[in-house]
Amino acid sequence: MKVSIIAGLILAVGGVFLILRPPHYSSQQRVFKIAGVQASVRQEKTLPGWVGGTVLGAGFVLLAAGLLKRL
Repeated sequence: MKVSIIAGLILAVGGVFLILRPPHYSSQQRVFKIAGVQASVRQEKTLPGWVGGTVLGAGFVLLAAGLLKRL
């Protein structure tokens, strides 16, 4: 009962954080390699917004389930 409420609150807060300030990660790809010479490209990417929305939705579902069990 309490565990689902606490987990729901944590997920909801995490989802809001991911929506407002999405984290960045870098991706490195090798473009070509000839003999001993290679070229690579490093790109900075942002976590998609739907991830934060999914986490926020899961938090609300857990929170609602915990509150309904309590009644």
